[in-house]
Amino acid sequence: MQIALRSSLAASGVRKLHGIHRFHSPSHSGFSMFTTLTSRYGDITRVYATGASEKTSQQDKLGYSGVRASEKMAQMDSERMNKFRSKINRVGSQCGIDPALIAAIISRESRAGNALDDGWGDHGNAWGLMQVDIRHHSAKGDWDSEEHLRQATGILVHFIKRIQNKFPSWSREQQLKGGIAAYNMGDGNVHSYENVDAITTGKDYSNDVVARAKWYKRNGY
Repeated sequence: MQIALRSSLAASGVRKLHGIHRFHSPSHSGFSMFTTLTSRYGDITRVYATGASEKTSQQDKLGYSGVRASEKMAQMDSERMNKFRSKINRVGSQCGIDPALIAAIISRESRAGNALDDGWGDHGNAWGLMQVDIRHHSAKGDWDSEEHLRQATGILVHFIKRIQNKFPSWSREQQLKGGIAAYNMGDGNVHSYENVDAITTGKDYSNDVVARAKWYKRNGY
């Protein structure tokens, strides 16, 4: 199965992430504060998305593409995803990212672990549920650990901030979508909102991830 590729950091030269903002939840059960709060980086439910390309939908041999295909793939991963729900919710609260978005990236990158070989994907170049590229980062934690999810979500936050700085006139939701695309292919490959997925894997990465995130949001994340 083709796994979405983890891209280089383009020209950013990032070696260490600083200033990751955290939300502190009073819950110890893993219940997400995002049932009432939205991500500080934008509301995923307000991001326009066209869904999965035909190439991506062929992973599951679906005879259709678009939002319907993204939702179907998210649904197919949901039983496996539920095993990680508490970890996803805690990391989302800590990093200020909607847990539904974290779940969507996990679905796209590793099919909630189903596409991994002993935790590895992308021909041994990427690690864990969210596929951290070991060519640019030292992987942290076990493939399904909270430490891994925190590292990968921190990388996502870094790219959202890069896009915010690169395109200050974009809305928060546009910057969020651009950050998702940059998580896949680097912020140096994001040139316009209209063509945000022009160079991403399958030419649909952010559109597919957003559509999956909306499904997870409607289904308890």
